[in-house]
Amino acid sequence: MMAEEGKKGIVPEKYDVNAKWDACLDLTLRRSLYSSLAGVFSGLLLFRSPAARWASVAFGAGIGIGSAYTECSQKFDGFPTRVPPPKLAEKAPPTPEPEPVSQASPQDGQE
Repeated sequence: MMAEEGKKGIVPEKYDVNAKWDACLDLTLRRSLYSSLAGVFSGLLLFRSPAARWASVAFGAGIGIGSAYTECSQKFDGFPTRVPPPKLAEKAPPTPEPEPVSQASPQDGQE
Protein backbone atom coordinates (compact mmCIF):
# COMPACT_ATOMS: atom_id res chain seq x y z
CA MET A 1 0.00 0.00 0.00
CA MET A 2 2.78 2.40 0.78
CA ALA A 3 4.32 1.92 -2.65
CA GLU A 4 1.04 2.76 -4.35
CA GLU A 5 0.68 6.00 -2.40
CA GLY A 6 4.26 6.97 -3.24
CA LYS A 7 3.63 6.46 -6.94
CA LYS A 8 0.52 8.64 -6.88
CA GLY A 9 2.45 11.56 -5.38
CA ILE A 10 5.17 11.55 -8.05
CA VAL A 11 4.47 14.12 -10.72
CA PRO A 12 6.39 13.98 -14.00
CA GLU A 13 8.98 16.71 -14.28
CA LYS A 14 7.20 18.14 -17.30
CA TYR A 15 4.11 18.96 -15.19
CA ASP A 16 5.74 19.85 -11.85
CA VAL A 17 5.05 23.59 -11.72
CA ASN A 18 6.32 24.02 -8.15
CA ALA A 19 9.73 22.64 -9.06
CA LYS A 20 9.86 24.93 -12.09
CA TRP A 21 9.04 28.00 -9.99
CA ASP A 22 11.67 27.02 -7.41
CA ALA A 23 14.29 26.57 -10.12
CA CYS A 24 13.35 29.87 -11.76
CA LEU A 25 13.50 31.85 -8.52
CA ASP A 26 16.84 30.32 -7.69
CA LEU A 27 18.14 31.02 -11.17
CA THR A 28 16.90 34.63 -11.13
CA LEU A 29 18.45 35.39 -7.75
CA ARG A 30 21.79 33.85 -8.65
CA ARG A 31 22.09 35.46 -12.07
CA SER A 32 21.01 38.90 -10.92
CA LEU A 33 23.43 38.74 -7.98
CA TYR A 34 26.39 37.55 -10.03
CA SER A 35 25.74 40.03 -12.82
CA SER A 36 25.34 42.88 -10.33
CA LEU A 37 28.66 41.93 -8.74
CA ALA A 38 30.28 41.93 -12.16
CA GLY A 39 28.77 45.38 -12.72
CA VAL A 40 30.17 46.59 -9.38
CA PHE A 41 33.68 45.42 -10.18
CA SER A 42 33.66 46.76 -13.71
CA GLY A 43 32.20 50.05 -12.48
CA LEU A 44 34.95 50.39 -9.88
CA LEU A 45 37.63 49.68 -12.46
CA LEU A 46 36.32 51.70 -15.36
CA PHE A 47 34.33 54.67 -14.06
CA ARG A 48 34.94 57.53 -11.65
CA SER A 49 31.54 59.09 -11.19
CA PRO A 50 29.04 57.41 -8.89
CA ALA A 51 26.28 57.73 -11.50
CA ALA A 52 28.28 55.74 -14.04
CA ARG A 53 29.11 53.13 -11.42
CA TRP A 54 25.45 52.71 -10.51
CA ALA A 55 24.59 52.52 -14.18
CA SER A 56 27.04 49.65 -14.65
CA VAL A 57 25.48 47.85 -11.66
CA ALA A 58 22.00 48.34 -13.09
CA PHE A 59 23.16 47.17 -16.51
CA GLY A 60 24.65 44.02 -14.99
CA ALA A 61 21.48 43.33 -13.00
CA GLY A 62 19.40 43.81 -16.13
CA ILE A 63 21.51 41.32 -18.04
CA GLY A 64 21.15 38.78 -15.23
CA ILE A 65 17.40 39.20 -14.92
CA GLY A 66 16.94 39.11 -18.69
CA SER A 67 18.91 35.91 -19.12
CA ALA A 68 17.05 34.30 -16.22
CA TYR A 69 13.72 35.34 -17.74
CA THR A 70 14.69 33.81 -21.07
CA GLU A 71 15.65 30.50 -19.52
CA CYS A 72 12.57 30.39 -17.28
CA SER A 73 10.25 31.06 -20.18
CA GLN A 74 11.88 28.14 -21.99
CA LYS A 75 11.34 25.93 -18.94
CA PHE A 76 7.65 26.76 -18.75
CA ASP A 77 6.72 27.02 -22.41
CA GLY A 78 9.41 24.97 -24.08
CA PHE A 79 11.54 26.27 -26.88
CA PRO A 80 9.80 28.63 -29.27
CA THR A 81 8.77 27.21 -32.58
CA ARG A 82 10.57 28.48 -35.60
CA VAL A 83 8.39 30.48 -37.90
CA PRO A 84 9.28 29.84 -41.53
CA PRO A 85 10.33 32.96 -43.39
CA PRO A 86 7.85 34.34 -45.89
CA LYS A 87 8.16 32.83 -49.32
CA LEU A 88 9.35 35.15 -51.99
CA ALA A 89 7.78 35.03 -55.39
CA GLU A 90 9.75 32.79 -57.69
CA LYS A 91 9.23 35.10 -60.62
CA ALA A 92 9.22 38.81 -60.35
CA PRO A 93 6.01 40.33 -61.62
CA PRO A 94 6.40 41.60 -65.16
CA THR A 95 7.28 45.23 -65.33
CA PRO A 96 5.65 47.24 -68.06
CA GLU A 97 8.14 48.20 -70.71
CA PRO A 98 8.30 51.89 -71.50
CA GLU A 99 6.83 52.79 -74.86
CA PRO A 100 9.44 53.88 -77.35
CA VAL A 101 9.38 57.56 -78.02
CA SER A 102 9.11 58.23 -81.71
CA GLN A 103 10.88 61.22 -83.01
CA ALA A 104 8.96 63.06 -85.66
CA SER A 105 11.23 63.53 -88.59
CA PRO A 106 10.70 66.61 -90.62
CA GLN A 107 9.06 65.82 -93.87
CA ASP A 108 10.73 66.92 -97.05
CA GLY A 109 9.38 70.15 -98.25
CA GLN A 110 8.02 71.46 -94.95
CA GLU A 111 11.08 73.22 -93.78
